[in-house]
Amino acid sequence: MIQYIMSAGSDILKNFIFFSKTMILIIPFVFVLIGLFEVWVKRETIEKHLGNESDLMGYFWAILLSMTTVGGVFVAFPIAYSLFKKGAALSVVFTYIGASAVCRIPMTVFEASLFGLKFTIIRLSVSLPLVIISSILLGRYLKSKKYEINEA
Repeated sequence: MIQYIMSAGSDILKNFIFFSKTMILIIPFVFVLIGLFEVWVKRETIEKHLGNESDLMGYFWAILLSMTTVGGVFVAFPIAYSLFKKGAALSVVFTYIGASAVCRIPMTVFEASLFGLKFTIIRLSVSLPLVIISSILLGRYLKSKKYEINEA
């Protein structure tokens, strides 16, 4: 029993070290890319394509952007914050976060190769509308409560 606990602890430590190294290698590049995004992409462009007046195309662009996001949530959340600061609608930002958890290209390709294309298409056709609907509802709720993100 003690040997099993020691083995599990050793595995946990190895995983912690592996993921810590991965984060240390990825995070600096993410912040550089987000910094370039902040400088190069105009606020007007984000407001036009992802803002309150973007209608359904805003959700389409958010899903397309989320598909290309590599690195998981520790990449998706800083990008989402940057989109919000540049004028993206709150519901579109929520769609970006939800879709980045559901339909990243590497994950989708792996899933299709493991479970089949039919399963992947069904999962995406069910998941994405639910992400959009829940994002719209959450965005409306927070807007009705006059939610604001305080600058630190």
